[in-house]
Amino acid sequence: MDFYRFNKEAGKKVTHFNSDFIMSRIVTTDRPAQIGFMHLEENGIIGFHQAVVPQLLLIINGEGWVRGKEATKFFVKAGDAVFLGKRRMATEKGLTAFVIESEELVPSLLLFLE
Repeated sequence: MDFYRFNKEAGKKVTHFNSDFIMSRIVTTDRPAQIGFMHLEENGIIGFHQAVVPQLLLIINGEGWVRGKEATKFFVKAGDAVFLGKRRMATEKGLTAFVIESEELVPSLLLFLE
C-alpha cells in the first residue's frame, strides 16, 4: 500500500496570467489526461485566459464565481462542476476543486446539466 498527498502543501503556486492560486497535480495517464486539485485562498483568482486543453473543475469545498468575456458572473459552490473554456474564476471566501484536463474531455457524456 502506498500513501500520497494532494493537500495545499503538496502544490505549487501559479501566477501565470495574473493568477494567484495553488495547484496540486494528482496523476497523468498514458493517454493525454491530467487530474489535479486546486486551492484558491480567500480572494484567490484564476486569471482570464484560453485553456490549453478542455478543463472540468469539480468544486469540493467553498464558493466563488465564473465569468467569461461578458460581465455576467455565475456563482458556483461545492457540488458544482464547471466545464471551462475561456473563463475567469474567483472567490472571496476560498474554494478547493479537482481539475481534470484532456483533449478528449466531454463532460456532457457523464454529468447531468443543472
